[in-house]
Amino acid sequence: MIPEDVAVLSLTRRRLLFGIAGTLALGSLWPRRADAVVSTDPLYLTAFDEAINRHARVESDGTTYVSTGDIPAMWLRDSAAVALPYIELAGKDASIASLLRGLLARQAKCILKDPYANAFTAEYEVAEEKFEVDSLLYPVWFAALYYKQTGDKSIFTADLGRAFDLILKTLRNEQHHARRSQYRHPQLANNGRGSPVTYTGMVWTGFRPSDDAARYQYNIPVNMFASVVMHMLGDLERDVLGDMRSARNAWGLAVDIQRGVEQYGYVNLDTFGKIYAYEVDGLGHANVMDDANIPSLLAIPYFGYLPATDSAYQRTRSFVLSPRNPYYFVGKYAQGVGSPHTPKDYVWPLALVMQALTSTDESEINRVLGYIAASDLGDHRLHESFDANAPHEFTRADFAWPNALYAQLVQDRQVAAEHG
Repeated sequence: MIPEDVAVLSLTRRRLLFGIAGTLALGSLWPRRADAVVSTDPLYLTAFDEAINRHARVESDGTTYVSTGDIPAMWLRDSAAVALPYIELAGKDASIASLLRGLLARQAKCILKDPYANAFTAEYEVAEEKFEVDSLLYPVWFAALYYKQTGDKSIFTADLGRAFDLILKTLRNEQHHARRSQYRHPQLANNGRGSPVTYTGMVWTGFRPSDDAARYQYNIPVNMFASVVMHMLGDLERDVLGDMRSARNAWGLAVDIQRGVEQYGYVNLDTFGKIYAYEVDGLGHANVMDDANIPSLLAIPYFGYLPATDSAYQRTRSFVLSPRNPYYFVGKYAQGVGSPHTPKDYVWPLALVMQALTSTDESEINRVLGYIAASDLGDHRLHESFDANAPHEFTRADFAWPNALYAQLVQDRQVAAEHG
């Protein structure tokens, strides 16, 4: 039997868990995170409530399964992203900390089961084996951020340590995909091997964060994220796990990747100048676009590769948020980045939230928040995508990731307002 203190939380228990005593009116005082800043935005109330209380559940082995929403599987990337807004609460609440530790324990078991899989069932069966480099990065990122906030070393179990080792081994192999990798997938070109590449120092990926097959196998924003996360992994290996060999391996991989990004990742584009491409092959071919799913070019400052004020990022951002990006759509009710994963003219709330998170312009942020509000059909949920000309036309009624990211946005804006 699952202990009551780690069970899925009832409404009454949630109020107590977050430090709210007595009878409160839903929507007037609803907790946000450990510093007790609140918001009455109905989109936020739903987003923050549902990520933990609707999509997360404790399984019989004590681990936490976090579904992606209306698809019955747990994506490694999505599960970490959905849990991120709760990390600060974990520093002060044992029940939330237990849930997040359980998620890391499950992610480690999944990676050890198959490091090339991106999604798993509750029974640890592989739901999809689309090799997406970011699927291995998000659990490391989440573990590093959780540890930084809480100082809780109990997450670093033997399973997690072995998962870290396997992540490093897999990424190193995929630096040399043609020579070392046995991975094949029927959706990829060249009999499942993917398009031809040359060694660049970057890590080969079969699929994008959207789960679509890559056109060229070196995804630039994914490799930027990989460089950041491998630096973090190196620090964890040195400071917590005491493994200097693995630390040096992770740091060296981070440097290899960054050099590859900076050597092969740029294109020169009329009007915009020198910007980052979305995908390259190291042979001179580049795919110039951006996709709503994260890591994206738009999200570069969010995951810490460059600051939002960096000139290369600003040039790239200008391209991403323009009609020159083939997946930037302008409609009657919204404009923003979409994806080849969904129909033409469908904007993703995930990208709208990211645009706001990475903007330094308050008028732009307010405009984007207006687009997000226009997509609310009364269920107070952010969907996967919606028609910019007819928001009642949308994909996926239940998609956890953009709602969690929106909760982060509201939290960050509230804290920024408090600190002037």
